[in-house]
Amino acid sequence: QVQLAESGGGSVQAGGSLRLSCAAPGYTVSSNCMGWFRRAPGKEREGVATIDSHGTTNYADSVKGRFTISKDNAKNTLYLLMNSLKPEDTAAYYCALSRYSGCWDRGLTGTDFSYWGQGTQVTVSS
Repeated sequence: QVQLAESGGGSVQAGGSLRLSCAAPGYTVSSNCMGWFRRAPGKEREGVATIDSHGTTNYADSVKGRFTISKDNAKNTLYLLMNSLKPEDTAAYYCALSRYSGCWDRGLTGTDFSYWGQGTQVTVSS
């Protein structure tokens, strides 16, 4: 059983930055597609960014140019650097691990992901 643990959430003013981390102890993050997803109150889950086993990334249009997904294979950790945060970025953020090494375009739908973390809250005030 893969356990994912997010950290790094918090409250920040608009225009600020946060870096989320997702630890996957005992698992090699380089092996499979991994992603970040978010859910705002009253809204459906939204795919934010994915990264496959080769390091190829994909982003939702709403975060392109502001967010960067990356991973440290030596530390078995996935990251999401969020810059120029906006109030509409407020949500619970979840990291997830796919069943596959590739993410493809459908990765942002979340349907290929078998393991999910508990989430970390990000609140952006105007």
